[in-house]
Amino acid sequence: MATDQSTEYCVISAPFGCLGVQTELVDGSLMISKIDYLPPNTALSPSGNHLARVFSKQCEQYFKNASFVFDLPLKPAGTAHQQKVWSAAQSIGVGNTNTYGEIAKMIQSGPRAVGTACGANPYPLVTPCHRVVSAQGLGGFMKEDSPGFYRQIKLWLLKHEGAL
Repeated sequence: MATDQSTEYCVISAPFGCLGVQTELVDGSLMISKIDYLPPNTALSPSGNHLARVFSKQCEQYFKNASFVFDLPLKPAGTAHQQKVWSAAQSIGVGNTNTYGEIAKMIQSGPRAVGTACGANPYPLVTPCHRVVSAQGLGGFMKEDSPGFYRQIKLWLLKHEGAL
């Protein structure tokens, strides 16, 4: 569904449900401006532009091979603190996890602030905040959670990557 000439939103299938991706023209360059985890019953909407098709193909590659590294132009987003957290999440290798507390120590922050930043991540999957876990287990995931939906995605991703 196109919202205007420069912004487009499409929905693709994923093993754990669906993924929504918004592309946006930013200073003459097409960039991804948002990725959403969506329930399996979400209506699919085909990729309408080149970047959305590239995103879809890269997701397929990741779902086949957890070591696949995404290479997509992302619209700059977030506060300085959020960017530090997201950068730290990017540095966690496939099959590994770090705790909220470990990330907090690395960037001189608090574990709750790290969790809040992970929940605000506009590019889940590409920026792997699912690799950040609680010291007591899996931890929360992505803002309010409708009956465990996001937790189930986090479990799926960590299992897919060999971290569980």
